[in-house]
Amino acid sequence: MSLIQTLGIALPILQAPMAGAQGSALAIAVARAGGLGALPCAMLSPEAMAEELAAFRAATDAPVNVNFFCHAPPAPDADAQTRWQAALAPYYAEFGLDIGAVPAGPGRRPFDAAACDAIAPFRPEVVSFHFGLPEAALLERIKAWGARVLASATTVEEARWLAAHGADAIIVQGLEAGGHRGMFLAEELTTQVGTFALLPQVREAVDLPLIAAGGIADARGVAAARALGAEAVQVGTAFLCCPESIISALHRRALMSDAARHTALTNLYSGRPARGIVTRLMRELGPMSDAAPAFPLATAAIAPLRAAAEARGSGDFSPLWAGQNASRCREVPAAEVIARLAEGL
Repeated sequence: MSLIQTLGIALPILQAPMAGAQGSALAIAVARAGGLGALPCAMLSPEAMAEELAAFRAATDAPVNVNFFCHAPPAPDADAQTRWQAALAPYYAEFGLDIGAVPAGPGRRPFDAAACDAIAPFRPEVVSFHFGLPEAALLERIKAWGARVLASATTVEEARWLAAHGADAIIVQGLEAGGHRGMFLAEELTTQVGTFALLPQVREAVDLPLIAAGGIADARGVAAARALGAEAVQVGTAFLCCPESIISALHRRALMSDAARHTALTNLYSGRPARGIVTRLMRELGPMSDAAPAFPLATAAIAPLRAAAEARGSGDFSPLWAGQNASRCREVPAAEVIARLAEGL
């Protein structure tokens, strides 16, 4: 049985789950167009997860992918927080903000029993993970209702690990991909390679179906990925300028400007490497900084700066997530993006 038959979709095109950039509207539009829509749940409460799934189920009977993170929450580290606040203090002074009143900020919760309880009544057809896989007992619960499990690999070693620990298909995430790197076996960025270099290596290493992700934004990318061994592609950045996304007007303008041609991996916005358009913060502190605390603790102190700058129409402190093919973004409905991608099948 082919992957699209296994997943129950008409086209081998998956929409990447993009926390903070989309809700159920984009997932519904992609599903109606024949692809696999995704709901990012890492920043949602169990109640919000249920609301998003209910909205999806009310709009379409197509399958859905719900996505979670599998990171280990870090222990509080007062020294790390002090270093981070010291690095950001000049910016707080610039905006007249009190660095001693940093809020808790939005969290990113790993998949746990509460999340599993929230989604179980909806029996999502696909559950996907970033940063590895959850504990075996939770994975068994998911598979018990018939869900297929997808997970991201950024190296051959990660692909082998996922294959040995219960993944049904592997998302091969190349270095070009926007947003957070799915790396989980090592922290060394020199292990990270491009999609079209990584894909054939993973194809030789594991027998599971592969889904290519990273830098794929048009029919040519789809055709290339399939020629190198992928049964499907996962696309994110190309959907960001669609009317169904919920990104800010500032982010949308940046994606459609020449600025989108310059992206970099940065840990400044969350504490973990993620690709986005280069901003003032990234230029001045360096995109990767030892001052940033562990994921996801960096976010809290950035949030007031982001809000203050955005109020002035500036994205200097905003995480403008984007892949390396961001210049392919178009302000067209998601169904049109799907149709253009499908020309490469």
